[in-house]
Amino acid sequence: MKVVLENLTKKYPNRNKKEGGEVVAVDGFNFEIPDGKLIGLLGPSGCGKSTTLNLISGLEAPTEGKIYFGGDDVTDLPPENRGVGLVFQNYALYPHLTVRKNIRFPLENLKKGEKMTNEEMDAKALEAAKLVQIDEYMERKPSELSGGQQQRVAIARALVKIPRVLLLDEPLSNLDARLRLQTREEIRRIQKETGVTTIFVTHDQEEAMSISDMIVVMKKGVIQQIGKPQEVYDNPVNLFVAKFLGTPPINVFEGKVRDGKVWVGPDAILDAHGVPDKDVWVGIRPEGVIPDPTGPLKMKLLNIETMGRDTSVVCKDEAQTGDSLRFIIASDAKIDRKSKTVNFNVKPYKAFLFDKETEERIKIK
Repeated sequence: MKVVLENLTKKYPNRNKKEGGEVVAVDGFNFEIPDGKLIGLLGPSGCGKSTTLNLISGLEAPTEGKIYFGGDDVTDLPPENRGVGLVFQNYALYPHLTVRKNIRFPLENLKKGEKMTNEEMDAKALEAAKLVQIDEYMERKPSELSGGQQQRVAIARALVKIPRVLLLDEPLSNLDARLRLQTREEIRRIQKETGVTTIFVTHDQEEAMSISDMIVVMKKGVIQQIGKPQEVYDNPVNLFVAKFLGTPPINVFEGKVRDGKVWVGPDAILDAHGVPDKDVWVGIRPEGVIPDPTGPLKMKLLNIETMGRDTSVVCKDEAQTGDSLRFIIASDAKIDRKSKTVNFNVKPYKAFLFDKETEERIKIK
């Protein structure tokens, strides 16, 4: 089911009566979600991603704009008539009901003409439970399940009515690191098997990038960038997107462009043909350097941490103030741990320039 959001806007009255006016939670959101794709809505807390999901589900009404499922305008339809499946962060299972009864609960409230027999509802519940691999626990209650198992029950309950659109609002936030990894893989498997259009809200960029066909990066209710995860990572449109995506985060320096070169402090680290002389932010991905004793980027060495296949080099640019920086290199790369400094060559395709004032990306020809 294709979902189209057309100039979607949501405003709330400002709680601060002294300031007055309105707070814009979602601002002119325009996006077409292709049929059968998994889309990640990504951004920091308060960016409007959950509000966008609530607008799509019908839990909230937009101030302006339209929502279409396929060719149907569903903007004014109540949630129960939109054909959406919802999975929340807190599972929202009924503690007194078994897994079977939790999963089949949406089927018990169908309208006349759609009602099912108990046998039909049990069969549908079992089918959904098998899909999320929870069928062996059908007679247990939520308190007898792990967090990951409870989340699977919530997903099965959302899928049992075969929704037109599946909406997941930070569904993994309450799980530990290993369960998060397992469950997000399960979500991707389930989505591919069912082919249902899915919108996944998260503030965890690794989570979104690992399972999404496309990601939408938001900031203060405004779309910053839309694209395939790797394309957005490799070609951020502004400094916000560059800093938000990536673990460890991108290393950012104050720099300048002079005479076709990018300068960080006293070091000319890159060519910048076609870029006029100006002050810039220079972003270098952690994996964007190669150790070289004669390399142009010279840093103060703080620590070296070997982590299996990779080595993390913690360093600081003495020409700048701010936090320590972290670069990731191959574990077999040779760096003198006793040295006070370390030099790098910079991979041009892993380094970005941003305007000092607007923070928009400056393309290097």
